[in-house]
Amino acid sequence: MKQTHITPPVALTIAGFDPSGGAGIVADIKTFTAFGFFATAAVTSLTFQNTIGVSGATHQTGETVRSQILPVVEDFEIACVKTGMLPSGEIIEEVARLFRDIKSLPAPVVDPVVRSTSGYDLIDDAALQSLIENLFPLARLITPNIPEAERITNLRIEDERGMTQAARRLREMGARAALVKGGHLKGAPVDVLLDDKNSVRVFHGTRIESTATHGTGCTLAAAIACGLGRKLSLEDSIEQAKNFVTEAIRTAPRLGHGNSPVRIK
Repeated sequence: MKQTHITPPVALTIAGFDPSGGAGIVADIKTFTAFGFFATAAVTSLTFQNTIGVSGATHQTGETVRSQILPVVEDFEIACVKTGMLPSGEIIEEVARLFRDIKSLPAPVVDPVVRSTSGYDLIDDAALQSLIENLFPLARLITPNIPEAERITNLRIEDERGMTQAARRLREMGARAALVKGGHLKGAPVDVLLDDKNSVRVFHGTRIESTATHGTGCTLAAAIACGLGRKLSLEDSIEQAKNFVTEAIRTAPRLGHGNSPVRIK
């Protein structure tokens, strides 16, 4: 029998490693695989965490991150990229340089990870400013949640109107498109997208009462990247990713003693 070879699209994540498997690189790889992509990865930081919280991290240098990415992009055609925890200005500047220099790399989905679910700060103010200045303008989309958007924009967000204002501020700060995620607000969850045509789209969802929220931001951003890698529109990519994450929360196992990871299949 003749063997049939199917070549999957290749996805790249540039993010931190969570040894408990719920967030970061591990969540991204599981999400890429669920969407039929071959997963590649560059580790920016080794974090020390579980479902209860983060106790610390050891960061890579900009050079070691670059040395991980270059062999991958030289060997594979990358269909989509997602970035997560970029803990230092050195790493951010190196990653931005790669996106500027390597024209074959698609514009990334940037999840501006600044704080863990348990409240541990994952980036300092200087690195955050570098992220805004160097990577926001290169991103296809940035996906901050409410606390992240508040820290980045210095705006207080209490409702959908505040989310829209924050999205506009993010555009003014250089982002091509911004999805402000409203899961931290009370009531039915609402996400606000301000796209590259300055058009506002509101995504409504159903709130699932669950503590299985570990890694949801990573999973959503990775799923959006997969949609873009399949040539879906930005709105369709977000819609598909939101449905994926909602189901992942709804069917999540009860693992650990804190915020359980979602179920990615």
